[in-house]
Amino acid sequence: MRGIPSFPDKLWTEVEGDIEAVEGVIRVSRMRVKYHVKIPAGKRPEAERALQTHPVKCPAAVTLGSAIAIEYSWEVQEEDLAKQ
Repeated sequence: MRGIPSFPDKLWTEVEGDIEAVEGVIRVSRMRVKYHVKIPAGKRPEAERALQTHPVKCPAAVTLGSAIAIEYSWEVQEEDLAKQ
């Protein structure tokens, strides 16, 4: 993601969905996706730009977004990676 490491401990998501019966068929009608991102200090603008453009650049998000209402949010934590 824009030169920011995304190892398993640097990027993860929480996803919630609403399931409803629509015309007698059970379906996922809405989703909420929250990204948790740990980034190097000073990379916030790049991280936020990547997160903002994700819904229109990601094939899975585009595919699902045409069928399900998806809300995106994120929590960005800057850390000094040189100390690790």
